[in-house]
Amino acid sequence: MDNGTEQLQGGVAVITGAGSGIGAALARHAAELGMKTVLADIDSDRIRAVAAEIQSAGGHALPVYTDVSDPQALDALADTVYESFGQVTLLVNNAGIETLGVTWEIPATSWDKTLAININGVIHGVRAFAPRMIAAGHSAFIANTCSVGALGTMPVQTPYILSKHAVLAFSECLYLEMQLKQAPIHVSAIMPGPVATRIFADSATTADASSHHHRQVMQHMLASQGISATEAARLILPRIAAGEFWISTHPQMTREMAQQRAEHLAGLSVPQLPPELLASLVPEPPAG
Repeated sequence: MDNGTEQLQGGVAVITGAGSGIGAALARHAAELGMKTVLADIDSDRIRAVAAEIQSAGGHALPVYTDVSDPQALDALADTVYESFGQVTLLVNNAGIETLGVTWEIPATSWDKTLAININGVIHGVRAFAPRMIAAGHSAFIANTCSVGALGTMPVQTPYILSKHAVLAFSECLYLEMQLKQAPIHVSAIMPGPVATRIFADSATTADASSHHHRQVMQHMLASQGISATEAARLILPRIAAGEFWISTHPQMTREMAQQRAEHLAGLSVPQLPPELLASLVPEPPAG
């Protein structure tokens, strides 16, 4: 298979959040490349189902229950992977959740859970795997799933948006640290645009009407405009293999959002949404 993924073929891939969506699609595509694929997720049923699908197609897949919000669980994941397969070629810190609600109405437990999964899961994924990846002395890849949301702001999605800003900054710093250490580890920031996944269906949502309306709007947008997770995976893996830092499923959208963000910050502009977008996010009052 010659599609720019030669450096990945035959290696070992570890993908968190591999039970559904982009994570599951990346696992399937990695297995198609002949990679031994480790599927990590908190939903055992989902990763077992994806692993069985990969195995039935002749691939190698190992499902490992992993709560990425627990640093020790990520240490245990790394130990399992190295004991089972040896050196890791590709680590994708992909696990993430969406939490919807007005900032002050979201319970503390929901805040803690979202930030622990979306931010700490990435940080401790790197901490658990990077030392052995570096020590191997071979070219390898770490990719962290950010979002085009890391280039903007959005009400009601505050926990998710701020976490993705953090993951992007972390990935940029990690890239520089690999340069500093002259390590042969390529770092990428995956920036998905609209991809039709379960992220909003699975989201925690507060009881207020604006949160439920927001979820409906976003679910409809992904369903009507989003590419499939399989399409996303086939765009992402070759670019990881090419050593690119910025990896977008929607390059034009990413460039436009980056430009808008740069202009916003350079002008110290007041935060605002386009009027038509703001209007679409306001639920209609109940009839009667």
